[in-house]
Amino acid sequence: MQASPDLSPYIGKLVQFRRDLHAHPELKFEESRTSDQVAAWLQALGLPVQRGLGGTGLVATLRGSGPDAADPKRAIALRADMDALPVQELNTFEYASANPGRMHACGHDGHTTMLLGAATLLAKRPDFNGTVHFIFQPGEEGGAGARKMMDDGLFERFPARAVFALHNWPALPAGQMGVRVGPIMASANRFEIRVHGKGGHAAQPHTTVDPIPVACAIVGQLQTLVSRAVDPLDSAVLTIGKIDSGTVENIIPDTAFIYGTCRTLGDATLKLLVEGIERISTHVAQAHRASAEVIIKPGYPTTVNHAREARFMAQVMADTVGAGNAHADVLPAMTAEDFGFMLEEVPGAYGWIGNGRNGKPGVNLHSPSYDFNDDILGLGAGFYEHLARQWFAQEGQA
Repeated sequence: MQASPDLSPYIGKLVQFRRDLHAHPELKFEESRTSDQVAAWLQALGLPVQRGLGGTGLVATLRGSGPDAADPKRAIALRADMDALPVQELNTFEYASANPGRMHACGHDGHTTMLLGAATLLAKRPDFNGTVHFIFQPGEEGGAGARKMMDDGLFERFPARAVFALHNWPALPAGQMGVRVGPIMASANRFEIRVHGKGGHAAQPHTTVDPIPVACAIVGQLQTLVSRAVDPLDSAVLTIGKIDSGTVENIIPDTAFIYGTCRTLGDATLKLLVEGIERISTHVAQAHRASAEVIIKPGYPTTVNHAREARFMAQVMADTVGAGNAHADVLPAMTAEDFGFMLEEVPGAYGWIGNGRNGKPGVNLHSPSYDFNDDILGLGAGFYEHLARQWFAQEGQA
C-alpha cells in the first residue's frame, strides 16, 4: 500500500478551522454557520454535498477509483457531530466563544475538523475500491440528531456496510486510543415524578399533605435501586438533578416535582430501574397520603459496538498509535451518545481518541474550562483515512 498523502500542508488550516468553530459555537439544530463552513470545505475538495438531513446535517460522498467503488456493499460511513452546549465559557484565549452562554465544551469542533482532515486525505488520493460517506450530524447534545438524520432517510440514501465514529476522551493522554466490543456508552433516560399533596398554611401542617417531605422520602428510597436492586457486577447510575416546589416559605404547596436520569449498559437493567422508579414513587407517596405520577422520557440507547467492527477498529488504532497505546477493551462509560441509534441500524464501532495534554488527563468534558487538543487533529484524521483504506483492502480479500 502506498504511503498516505501528507497532511502537514493542511494542519495549519485545520487548526484555524477548528478554532473558528470553537469561537462560533451553535446549539443543537442551530448549526447553520457550522454547516455552511463544513459544506464549503467539502465542496472545495470536489465532493458532492447533500444538506438538510435532520435539519442542519449534511453528508458528503467520495467514490474511490476501484472498479466496484459504486457498489453499495462497498460503502462505509464516518460520522462527526457538530453542535455545542449551553455553557458559559471560562477560557480567555483568543478563540474563546463569542456567543454568550454557548460553548464547544465537548469537543465536537474537533470531531468535525478531524473528519474534514480525513476527507482531505482520502480525496487527495482516492485509489481505493469503495465509497466513503462523511456524515456531519447536528443535535447530538440532547437532540437525538442521529435519529433525526435517520428518519430523513440517512442510510436509505447513503447505504453503508459499516459506520464508525470517534469521541475525544480527556482521561486518555494524547497519542492513545481505545475501543471495546459490546457496550461502550450507556443508555440515558430522563424521568419526572410529580408528587401531588394538599397545600395550605405553614402554621397548620396537620390540615395539609405536604408534598416536599414526600418528595425527599422518594429521593432517598430511589437510591436503593442501584445499591440493592442492581447486580454489583452490573453498572447503573440513577441521578436526581432537580427538585422544584413551592413559591414562598410560609405556604405548603400542592405539588413537588422531581427530575432525574437513569443510565444502564443493558436493557434488562434499564427495565428494572424504570419499574423501580414507578413502584417506589407510587407506594412511598401513598404511605404519606399523597400520590405520585411518574413520566419516563426515553432518551438514547446504549451504544453497543459490533464485534467484527470493534476488533477491526482496535487493529487500526494499533496500526496508528502502536500496540502499546491502543486499548482494545476499555471500560465502558456511563455517559450517553446518540451514535447508539446508528449502531442499531448499521454494524459499526465507536471509539475514543485521547485528548489529554503532556501525558496527563485533560479537562473534563462539559467543563466551562474545556478545550479540544489541536495536537491530535492530524492523528484523528490519519486514523480515519487508514481505517477507510484498510476496510476496503480487507473487503477485497473477503
